[in-house]
Amino acid sequence: MQRRSSKVVSERDPSSVRLASEVLLKGGFVVVPTDTIYGILADALNYESILRLQRLRRPSRRPFLVLVPDIFWVKKLGLVVEREHLKLLSVPGLTLVLRKRGGLHHWLGRKTIAVRLPRKGFIFRLLKELGRPVVAPSANPEGKPPAKSIEKALEYFGDEVSFYVDGGRIERRPSTVISLEGEGIEILRSGILSPDSLKRVLKPLQPFRD
Repeated sequence: MQRRSSKVVSERDPSSVRLASEVLLKGGFVVVPTDTIYGILADALNYESILRLQRLRRPSRRPFLVLVPDIFWVKKLGLVVEREHLKLLSVPGLTLVLRKRGGLHHWLGRKTIAVRLPRKGFIFRLLKELGRPVVAPSANPEGKPPAKSIEKALEYFGDEVSFYVDGGRIERRPSTVISLEGEGIEILRSGILSPDSLKRVLKPLQPFRD
């Protein structure tokens, strides 16, 4: 149930992007429609925010996936990616697990970071406004099904999240996740991309790993 300290706006509200960005920059959490499903977001560069989100969303402390506003953030986050794999960042709904170079931003992952570059929708506009990456796990407590509506997200998190953006009911699947950490390509999660679509995307690249 929504409480007074939580604010809910429609994604069509002209102020929604600006208000969500302000909350994130102040270290707060927002629930918004991403390019796949509803996500609960925090500023990826804010160490304290990530620790608080882990306690709220994922007590197991497994790393969160990261959404970036542009391709240059792959290098800024200290990630290693082959030139021929950069084009995968343009594939809608595809998350790449990339190896890290050194200990930069250790709270996002010790050895790897899962990263995605949204290309459309509210989350695209938000990242452009924010100009920095966000962590974006699905909007549900660990072990619970992802929220398909803002009402369900409010039921899950209440005033632990100060700002919610309502994009209607979302029935899509989460992103497809592949690992480019080592030799070849490993499919870690079959998500929003159909098997045929994924096969077409990956066919010109390195062979699959068992």
